[in-house]
Amino acid sequence: MNIQQLYEFCLSKKAVTEHFPFDEDTLVFKVGGKMFCLTSLKEWENGTPSLNLKGEPENNAELSAQYEAINPGYHMSKIHWVTVDFNSDVSDKMMCELINQSYDLVYRGLTKKGRDEIEKEAN
Repeated sequence: MNIQQLYEFCLSKKAVTEHFPFDEDTLVFKVGGKMFCLTSLKEWENGTPSLNLKGEPENNAELSAQYEAINPGYHMSKIHWVTVDFNSDVSDKMMCELINQSYDLVYRGLTKKGRDEIEKEAN
């Protein structure tokens, strides 16, 4: 997966927006105003890309134990977020699954009103 594929994959999801809330380097994808995926553009340029993704705490611990490329979230809650390195032991397919899980977790955490507004806009 390259940065363009990541960008297109994330933006293909319902109601996703892109932002640079911290600096000009950190690309953040949000749904309903809540972050679900963060990445550093400089790290992509340097050939060491990674993503910060939200996950269920028990799943995050299991994934960190199972995969060398998955570690507690860098500059994030170490319980609720993981950092996933590209070019390691996580396949593109698995990376997409983790992005989907992060998106779904954040989407489900939105208020009913927020989810209803997204559904209304999508139809």
